[in-house]
Amino acid sequence: MSGHLRSGIPVAERLDWRAQLRTVVTRADQLLELLGLDAAAVGYSEQAAGAFALKVPHSFIRRMRPGDPRDPLLLQVLAHALELQHVPTYGRDPVGETGTANPRAGVIHKYRGRVLLLVTGACAVNCRYCFRRHFPYGDNQNSRLQWRDTLRCIARDASISEVILSGGDPLIAGDQHLADLVSQIGAMAHVRRVRIHSRVPIVLPDRVTESLLDAIRHPRLQTVMVVHCNHANEIDETVLAAMDRLRRGGMHLLNQAVLLAGVNDSAPALVELSERLFAAGVLPYYLHLLDKVAGAAHFDVPQQRAIELMAAIAKRLPGYLVPKLVRELPGEASKTRLW
Repeated sequence: MSGHLRSGIPVAERLDWRAQLRTVVTRADQLLELLGLDAAAVGYSEQAAGAFALKVPHSFIRRMRPGDPRDPLLLQVLAHALELQHVPTYGRDPVGETGTANPRAGVIHKYRGRVLLLVTGACAVNCRYCFRRHFPYGDNQNSRLQWRDTLRCIARDASISEVILSGGDPLIAGDQHLADLVSQIGAMAHVRRVRIHSRVPIVLPDRVTESLLDAIRHPRLQTVMVVHCNHANEIDETVLAAMDRLRRGGMHLLNQAVLLAGVNDSAPALVELSERLFAAGVLPYYLHLLDKVAGAAHFDVPQQRAIELMAAIAKRLPGYLVPKLVRELPGEASKTRLW
């Protein structure tokens, strides 16, 4: 076997997630060369990438189809000229996470009984439709000491039964930092669950190590891992193995996807996504309508079309494989269910 895989990353590095983070692709010419594509054919925009950087791991690139400018994985990560269009109803804070919902650095508290911690602003991949692509992460960084102060505030609020670790992507944080957070959360008698929202097990599955599992589980808490997978092609053997490790590590696995024009906005694509997820031991949970974030309007699927798609997949899947179609609206007490 060659010392390099098709994407050009050395086999020896593939098993170490830190090495993979050091070698993520940040240049469009490199990505397009690996896929045998021309920048003009895919609508790449250097200006759009300047506003929100291109970033994608080789492990995710390996699942893309070479020579296909409409590959559903490529479309999620490649900066496109359509991002530069100004659409008045699309803004920088589409779900109301700044202001009173962000009461202290690193904390988002919108829903009763749950509080969300922004563990890090870093991600393994920059998804072009990200609803936090304009979020002020620089104002939400905490030192370990500041995190302890934040957690003391949560410990004094007996109404909180679930703590959500998010970001960025919380699994980009080191094992020791995650272990410290979970340990302190576990000491709060009123908290029953830790929920972790992460795209990393999908795009960088080698991050799911025994050391990580030791860090994020706690003997008293239920741990829910909500992964983010939008298309069946994202699930390969490495992802299946990562999901198996998470299940054996005691994680309850759910998936949330975003309905994206040109990526998964067809009944066959959504049916196959649910089937592949369940085969991997992951329950389809949410299908989000696009959050109206500036730069992502070209991904939007109209609500009525989304409802029609849900009706179509409900005819082809058992009920437990049909995700809830939801939209998040600023100021609401919960997500708004549409199907």
